[in-house]
Amino acid sequence: MGSLDFLLIGGLAVLVGAIVQSSVGLGVGLVATPIVTMFFPSMMPGAILVAATVLPLATLAQEVRYADLKGLGWAFGGRLVGTPLGVWVVAAVPGRVLGTLVGVMVLAALGAGLWSGHVPRNPGTLTTAGLIAGTTGTASAIGGPPIALLYQREDGPKVRATLAVFFTGGALLSLATLAVAGQLPGEQVGAGLALTPFVLAGFLAAGPVRRYVDDGRMRTAILGVVGASAVTLIVRSLI
Repeated sequence: MGSLDFLLIGGLAVLVGAIVQSSVGLGVGLVATPIVTMFFPSMMPGAILVAATVLPLATLAQEVRYADLKGLGWAFGGRLVGTPLGVWVVAAVPGRVLGTLVGVMVLAALGAGLWSGHVPRNPGTLTTAGLIAGTTGTASAIGGPPIALLYQREDGPKVRATLAVFFTGGALLSLATLAVAGQLPGEQVGAGLALTPFVLAGFLAAGPVRRYVDDGRMRTAILGVVGASAVTLIVRSLI
């Protein structure tokens, strides 16, 4: 497939993912990663990581004041440890094994949260979620579910702003670490930059969905997106 195919297929996937993420706080990796991996595996994970860096900046321009910076400090500590581990995973671990394992872990965490009715948010869970997100985000460009589960009961602006800060810093860290390790070809960076107009278009189109979700539907939306991301990882890995 050529560059036009990439723009059409990858651009549509990123557009839809951006609409979801602009409303719920995560979604670009969930929607775009399986599609780009299937049709353009040589563009992963760099292309989606680049595209995923742009969208949170647009979110923060509107809602940065709502971000939970204290909690993110613990999460970033875990991310710093998880990112190099993710680079090692990219080079050493079969993607099928990683995707299945992460998907099962996310479903287990989701089930535990639904069973107990509450997922505790404390330094330990934030650090652990950051570590898992750093590993999976660097290896597969899907790193949002662990953090999203911890903030599922917050209102829309806080969820989106907190995840946006985490995604911005995390994606930049992942890109830098991949580059230092020689796992970030320039072709992937260029492909990600080519997708940014679709990301911004998705953000602009998400206004009505954002208002709908903010009307008491944020937790349901987060749990749905997190569950879908886990199933997507497992199915993609098995196929």
